[in-house]
Amino acid sequence: MSGTSGLAPDALDLAALLCSRVCHDLINPVGAIVNGLEVMDSSNKAEDREFALELIRKSATSTSARLQFCRIAYGAAGSAGTQIDLGDAQKVARGHLEDAKTKLTWNLPHMFMAKNRVKLLLNMLVIAQQAIPRGGELIADPLGEGETMGFRVRASGQNAREPHNMSEQLNLANAGSVTAHAVQPYYTALLAQDCGLAIALAVETDAVVVTAS
Repeated sequence: MSGTSGLAPDALDLAALLCSRVCHDLINPVGAIVNGLEVMDSSNKAEDREFALELIRKSATSTSARLQFCRIAYGAAGSAGTQIDLGDAQKVARGHLEDAKTKLTWNLPHMFMAKNRVKLLLNMLVIAQQAIPRGGELIADPLGEGETMGFRVRASGQNAREPHNMSEQLNLANAGSVTAHAVQPYYTALLAQDCGLAIALAVETDAVVVTAS
């Protein structure tokens, strides 16, 4: 499954790798909920129970936001159609990516777009967020217009830098080295290819820019 044979992962391996990625994204907030319940079970102190409830509330909200995001970014989005509302994409992106440290500026029009093009945009945002571990601003802009629109996502913040080996992981020529850790950028590159777009990552002063054009 790790691609040690030098071949790109087949459909079953790709599905397994993506599932591993989703589980990795969810394990921390779900674990925090479990920890909160354990505190409630082990202590009768009012301050401990209030702390536990607040932990459970925050973790449950985070888990829900991540699941809604993953449903569109990686899944079938629960729709029988072939298009997704960019308004819905904006909503789940804000829920998952925005916090006290990170702001999302969304400059895209409100319209329906092909599923894989919307998935591509959301996955580009995931990559861009990894470039600003201390927080900052994510700016999503259109490249072109209409159904053939591409995207530009700029991540700016203190110590913005290219995520480890990201350029290599976005290169489909390196498909043989795909692991559960690297599957998300690989999947992003597959989405770009399906949309007839080329994905690229560039490092600027205090910013990293991901484009699909």
